[in-house]
Amino acid sequence: MSYVVAETLVVIILFSLSIVRSDDAQFTIPADKSQLGSWFSKNFGEASAVKPTAASTGAGAGPPKVIRVGGGGEFKTVTEAIKSIPTGNAQRIVVWIAAGNYTEKIVIPKDKPFITLYGDPMNMPVLVFDGTAAKYGTVDTATLTADSDHFMGVNLKVVNSAPRPDGKRVGAQAAAVRVGGDASVFYNCRFYGYQDTLFDYKGRHLFKDCYIEGTVDFIFGSGKSIYLNCEIHVIPGDQMAIIVANARHDEKEESGFIFVHCSVTGTGQTAVLGRSWFPYPKVVYAFCDISDVIKPEGWSNNFHPETNSTVFFGEYKNQGPGANLEKRVTFAKKLSEEEAKPFITFAYIEASTWLMPAAKL
Repeated sequence: MSYVVAETLVVIILFSLSIVRSDDAQFTIPADKSQLGSWFSKNFGEASAVKPTAASTGAGAGPPKVIRVGGGGEFKTVTEAIKSIPTGNAQRIVVWIAAGNYTEKIVIPKDKPFITLYGDPMNMPVLVFDGTAAKYGTVDTATLTADSDHFMGVNLKVVNSAPRPDGKRVGAQAAAVRVGGDASVFYNCRFYGYQDTLFDYKGRHLFKDCYIEGTVDFIFGSGKSIYLNCEIHVIPGDQMAIIVANARHDEKEESGFIFVHCSVTGTGQTAVLGRSWFPYPKVVYAFCDISDVIKPEGWSNNFHPETNSTVFFGEYKNQGPGANLEKRVTFAKKLSEEEAKPFITFAYIEASTWLMPAAKL
C-alpha cells in the first residue's frame, strides 16, 4: 500500500512540475488582439490552472493585507504607508490609494517585497513630482521608484512634472517611474514625462494595458520586459524623438524590450523605434499598430555604425504607415515566424513562475 501511495505522489509531483515549467503554446501571445483578454484570463487569471508558488507571490501568509491612503484611510501619503510596512515583508500588502493628487517622491526599497499600489480605475490617483537629473542624477529622478521584487502597480497615473527639456538646460532628464525589482507588473497605468519617462531599470517585468508618453529615450534601461497592449505616444515638437534605448551591454546579458499588440501613436515622421545606446540592444515590435510618427528608416545606430552587426532590432507582422519596411535601415530585421517565437510568449519573462492578476478590491 505505501509503495502505491508513494508512486502516486511521484506522478502527481511530476505532473505538477510539468505544468509549472511548461513553456508550450499556451503561453504564446495570440496573433488576434481580440483574443488577448480570454487568453490572459485563462493562463494568468484567478481561475488559471498554472499558478506560481505562494512563496513567490506573497500569498503564503494568507489573503492580502489592505492599508489605505487618503479618503479617510490610515495614511495621508503613500510614503507614510510604505514606511509602515516592515522590512523583509513576506505577505502581499495592497496600498489602496484614493483619488487625488499625491505630490511626493515615492521610494519602495528593495527590502520591502510584495507591495501593490492600487487605484480606482475610474478615478485614478495621480502620483506627481518634479525630480530632474540636475538635482538627483538621472537614476534617481523618478516620481515612483519600485526597487523591491514582486511589486505591482494597478490603475495609477505617474507623472514627472519637470519642464520639457529644451536642449539647453543641463540635467533636464526626468523619469516618472523606475522599476528595478524582479517579477514586477504594471496593470492599466499611465506614465507621463518627456525625456526618460520610464526607466525599465532591471529585472523581469510586464506592462499590460498601459499608456507611456515622452520624447527622447522615454523607455530605457536594462530590464527584460514585455509591453502588452500598451499605447506608446510620441509627444510632438522634437525634430528627432526616440522611443527606446535598451542598455544591453553584451550578447549574454538577459535584457530586452518586447512590444506586442501595442499602438505607437503620434504624427509627422519625427521618431525612431529605438537606438543603439549600448552595443547590444534587443528590441522587438510584434503585431503592433505603428502610426506615421515613425521615420521610414525606423531605427538609429546613434552614429555608431560599429553596432550595426550587434544590435537586435526586430519587427514582426506590424501594421500602419510607420510599419512599412521598404526603407528600413539595413541593421533592422524582419523576423520570420520561427525567429519571432521566443519573443511573443510570456515564457520570455518566465511569467508562469511569478505573474499574478491584479487583486480585486
